[in-house]
Amino acid sequence: MDFSRNHFALFGLPERFDLDTARLDQAWRALQAEIHPDRFAHAGEAEQRLAMQWATRVNEAYQALKKPFERARYLLALRGIDALAAQHTAMPPAFLIQQMAWREELAEATQARDMHSLQTLEKTLRAESTTLQTALATQLDVARDDPLAAETLRKLRFMDKLREEIDRAYDTCS
Repeated sequence: MDFSRNHFALFGLPERFDLDTARLDQAWRALQAEIHPDRFAHAGEAEQRLAMQWATRVNEAYQALKKPFERARYLLALRGIDALAAQHTAMPPAFLIQQMAWREELAEATQARDMHSLQTLEKTLRAESTTLQTALATQLDVARDDPLAAETLRKLRFMDKLREEIDRAYDTCS
């Protein structure tokens, strides 16, 4: 096996955001069966160490491709873009205004211990995240508009953080 292959090549998949996750799972299981360290339990120390390195590499690649956010981030990195770099902090004003509105809703719902409002906000954010992931697929795979895809990915990061805050608010309200 070649350590220099990218994650997509490692699993024999095309470099696309819109990925056949069933094929990814199947390729991961096949590689695991081939390189799992238990298969090398009676091998020499060097072979065991190499098997462990391969197992780690395969698992890291699998985790990166399995999660849509990480897959998009990795695909952009392959194209030379660090979407989350410090110099990429500007966001469209309309999105920032929406973020502030959602954060206000969250604060009010948390203060009122209003589980229904938290659930409604969470549902809204999940729907918006799905819309953004659909846009990412088009931006990365069809239009190949990497700068716009990077912006969309940063929006998803904001949304993920807000959903984490909602999860903490549920704990506070219960």
